[in-house]
Amino acid sequence: MRTSVFPAVQNIDVFKKQLLQWAQQFREVVFLDSNNYHQKYSSYDAILAVDALTSIQTDYSNAFDDFNTYQQTTKDWIFGYLSYDLKNDTEALRSDNHDDLGFPDLFFFQPKKIFLIKDDVVEIKYLAMCDDEIDLDIEEIMNLNSDFPNLSSQFPIKSRISKEDYLNKAQKMLEYIYRGDIYEANFCMEFYAEDAFINPLNTFTKLNNISEPPFAVYFKNYKQYLLCASPERYLKKEGNTVITQPIKGTARRSDNAVEDETIKNELLNNEKERSENIMIVDLVRNDLSHTAKKASVRVEELCGAYAFKQVHHLISTVISEAIPEFSPVDIIKTTFPMGSMTGAPKISAMKIIEELEETKRGLYSGAVGYFTPDGNFDFNVVIRSILYNEANRYVSFSVGSAITAEAIPEKEYEECLLKAHAMRTVLENNLS
Repeated sequence: MRTSVFPAVQNIDVFKKQLLQWAQQFREVVFLDSNNYHQKYSSYDAILAVDALTSIQTDYSNAFDDFNTYQQTTKDWIFGYLSYDLKNDTEALRSDNHDDLGFPDLFFFQPKKIFLIKDDVVEIKYLAMCDDEIDLDIEEIMNLNSDFPNLSSQFPIKSRISKEDYLNKAQKMLEYIYRGDIYEANFCMEFYAEDAFINPLNTFTKLNNISEPPFAVYFKNYKQYLLCASPERYLKKEGNTVITQPIKGTARRSDNAVEDETIKNELLNNEKERSENIMIVDLVRNDLSHTAKKASVRVEELCGAYAFKQVHHLISTVISEAIPEFSPVDIIKTTFPMGSMTGAPKISAMKIIEELEETKRGLYSGAVGYFTPDGNFDFNVVIRSILYNEANRYVSFSVGSAITAEAIPEKEYEECLLKAHAMRTVLENNLS
């Protein structure tokens, strides 16, 4: 049982900063922030969940079955992540590439304390065992300074793949496409720093301010951190309605309003970018059909152009009505990983990705989100993100682009650098 209260909050933006500052004392933290980005399918503007009562942490072996049991048994709010490498649980796949981060493949926890923000209303949900702490916690939160110190340290950012290697590997990917093994694959590369010390909260704040995305995440599991500025929703369930919103198609922004609108319109009409998106729409329609009522899978929007602070993107929205006999975890299991981060056909693309990429993806291109007590859920796609293992002082971020038959490796490399800009800017002028 949870106790709910609705405290009076004068300034929501300040309160969110105070919440994040207060949350640092806990071992487990998930903070989700929409940054007030207008979106049709949004249950909350921001959520903070802290302090695990129970948790599940596992590698990919039988992960979905174990997770399904945990979710069905808990029947409470749970927060956490699914790493890309859970693909190995559902298919005969492997993940043998280099990994210096060492995150578990799956981690979720049942928080003792939750803060839900929608419009100007804050709802606090504490488990009954600690609801006597609500008043003291509110007082402590509201007395915190919302300004973060801006101390700087610098360290070199390295690329796991040189430009020459990237171009050669992208060309190899094209050979697979010309041969008919795949028709699209998301090819990614890692940037990293060793012996690096960052202040995760300040680094997240800076990254979030640069991008202001609708699916930002600050995640902490002891000394493992995700600082995420994702613009992409993976999957949302509300009742029996399931929504997925793949992103494929990217163009730069311009400070000149007229030029910026021209760039956006060119993206909207770019056949290569549209074909990338449409291929993934076909893939996710097929994924959703595994748990959907007959004839219920539909494309609500195809290739809509949306502007974010760093880039323009093409986003499609695909919706289905789930058969009630399937569990919420079943719906995730049959659609994971997100098609926009794999390619098509999905299994062939993932095999080729494993062959050509240099780094184990781990949490990158996985998903972070939450379940409600009644089995609804909402998850993002982990892109535009910094991953940090404080124990071994390793910092990492990865970027990728879709390789199709029309791809030009040089231009794909440039797209990766465009996507890397925000993370690189934050880390090379890092907060410590």
